[in-house]
Amino acid sequence: MTDRPADSDHSGVRARILIVDDYVLFRSSARRMLEAQGLQVVGEAGDGAAAIAAVRELRPDVVLLDLQLPDMDGFEVARLLAAEPDPPAVVLTSIRAASDYGARLTAAAARGFVPKVELSGATISAVLGEPG
Repeated sequence: MTDRPADSDHSGVRARILIVDDYVLFRSSARRMLEAQGLQVVGEAGDGAAAIAAVRELRPDVVLLDLQLPDMDGFEVARLLAAEPDPPAVVLTSIRAASDYGARLTAAAARGFVPKVELSGATISAVLGEPG
């Protein structure tokens, strides 16, 4: 059980979301789009180290995590986050297709993968296994 608050929204996702991507423009666009769909974005981070610090401080339910970060790749960040007490659900994302990552995606410490071009509250819900 977690002591994180559950927030109701229009997409089916009941979560506090942290967006991790090294491109400020993607982070701000993703935030605007997800918030417009009724989701609660609690923070942003631009690299792996900042993502880990933000998870410890903000305690999000979901981390939308880019696979290509400047200090470490998203697979490593996901592995480190999975070792945290009460770890968040991790949804990996990339501009590249899932097939570009092969078996690394299925072995990742993440709930799933959403290509950036398909990002929405509904796709995050689908990955998390929640009704959309």
